[in-house]
Amino acid sequence: MAVKGGPTDSRTRSTVSICIVIGMCVFFYTLGAWQKSGFGKGDSIALEITKRTDCTLLPNLSFDTHLSKQGSSGELVSPVKKFKPCPDRFTDYTPCQDQNRAMKFPRESMNYRERHCPPQKEKLHCLVPPPKGYVAPFPWPKSRDYVPFANCPYKSLTVEKAIQNWVQFEGNVFRFPGGGTQFPQGADKYIDQLASVIPIANGTARTALDTGCGVASWGAYLLKRNVLAMSFAPRDSHEAQVQFALERGVPAVIGVLGTIKLPYPSRAFDMAHCSRCLIPWGVNDGIYMMEVDRVLRPGGYWVLSGPPINWKVNYKGWQRTKKDLEAEQNKIEEIAELLCWEKVSEKGETAIWRKRENTESCPSRHEESTVQMCESTNADDVWYKKMKACVTPLPDVENPSEVAGGAIKPFPSRLNAIPPRIANGLIPGVSSQAYEKDNKMWKKHVKAYSNVNKYLLTGRYRNIMDMNAGFGGFAAAIESPKSWVMNVVPTIGKIATLGAVYERGLIGIYHDWCEAFSTYPRTYDLIHASGLFTLYKNKCSMEDVLLEMDRILRPEGAVIMRDDVDVLTKVDKFARGMRWSTKLVDHEDGPLVREKVLYAVKQYWVGGNQTASA
Repeated sequence: MAVKGGPTDSRTRSTVSICIVIGMCVFFYTLGAWQKSGFGKGDSIALEITKRTDCTLLPNLSFDTHLSKQGSSGELVSPVKKFKPCPDRFTDYTPCQDQNRAMKFPRESMNYRERHCPPQKEKLHCLVPPPKGYVAPFPWPKSRDYVPFANCPYKSLTVEKAIQNWVQFEGNVFRFPGGGTQFPQGADKYIDQLASVIPIANGTARTALDTGCGVASWGAYLLKRNVLAMSFAPRDSHEAQVQFALERGVPAVIGVLGTIKLPYPSRAFDMAHCSRCLIPWGVNDGIYMMEVDRVLRPGGYWVLSGPPINWKVNYKGWQRTKKDLEAEQNKIEEIAELLCWEKVSEKGETAIWRKRENTESCPSRHEESTVQMCESTNADDVWYKKMKACVTPLPDVENPSEVAGGAIKPFPSRLNAIPPRIANGLIPGVSSQAYEKDNKMWKKHVKAYSNVNKYLLTGRYRNIMDMNAGFGGFAAAIESPKSWVMNVVPTIGKIATLGAVYERGLIGIYHDWCEAFSTYPRTYDLIHASGLFTLYKNKCSMEDVLLEMDRILRPEGAVIMRDDVDVLTKVDKFARGMRWSTKLVDHEDGPLVREKVLYAVKQYWVGGNQTASA
């Protein structure tokens, strides 16, 4: 016969159950607090629980187009500052190349076309609106040939450059046939001509500089030959030429050869190019050719196409006198000889020179009286520095067969090889081991990024910017013909790493993020920023930097920021006030690491008094 328990036994069991539940709650609460505190770092139980928690799932953040309104990374107690749209007249606002401000500066040596940024009190604190009807750019390679009219509604070039095949207006798109002033039949045939002299096919010529690029068709057609061209042109009467280039998915910045040095390191480019770029190469003792020489790698090539080359045949078509053109070409030849450039080809209207590989192979350099050498000990210190008519010295070599600064492997071998500047100890405090460790770290970071943003490595993001590029590890980890990265090295950094970035076969630029970048609005699909806000702490306003990021990011573009958790918490608050959807995620090594990653997507909205999509 079963013994039936009394009321006392029932109460005892209930009490024990309650105690067990309370005990478990206290245990897990304590364990959680222990993890958060950091005192349990390394504990096997805590780490196992961390590993089993999927910190990369973002159920409320979508990278798909035309985002629906969604929650962010949690409501903060303090209110979020909501940024209003700027008036529609600022749709294509370029703060440091503003046309009205430019006209206040001297026209001599193109000074007025250089960077002239607004003072703090004149900076906009609103969101630059996309034009009404704006759509996502076409995917590459279709974008090379077609740009939606609504994104860049300027038809002037279709009239001014009609016979040169720059751009044509068809229906609701612009079509780019691939022509140029010097290659109206197409860039491909023109590049074939250059490739008969310059070693393009084998990866020796990987990085190029296109001065006065127009709509960058030369750079666009080099891409399929695995050559990255940094193209620049001023914001002038040829409205939107750089904007067209970037809408096509081609690297370009607003820039000009004027009075200040180009924002690139010395010995950076495998070739430089001018196709009827209207730069007066022979003036001011050859100062512009000397600047090209500074950024041209030893053994690199300079291409000059158009006036005054072959002037005897073409002077009538150029509507200039024989005397004028002859004097101009003679001056260019004279400066080229002074620079120790060897003329290797002149065919039709195109001439090609090659820079010597070292000073030992340059007899004229031994005659010091004929050559003015630059006195600066740092040829990479260029930010707002005035150009001077002097020749930048090359690193010393031990024998005439050695390449000054070190030989570079063809691409793609050079991408992960140790850059000569690091191998030769030319970047203070940076060892080959530190470089390889950095490479390994970025491969790990990118793997974690792609687990969150599934589109990262698919080609969805064509124009990518790394705002604090270091050695270019992020760009190297995602390198693909489907995309390109503008590696920005902040001028306030302790070491100048951009030279090493170029030696990897990547491209980039020096910039100070306290000022606006030299580009049009909506020109980048994805922006990456690692440690940027910590770097600029107490240097300039976080709000200003974020508003600039919003200006250059296209609608539905993505942002990846990694920094200290306290910094990113502040960033997140600003970002959500800019119509960005955000999510803060733990470091891939777990929640015990203070460095976190903030993912964001810019919501789709346009000007014309329209609001973000519901």
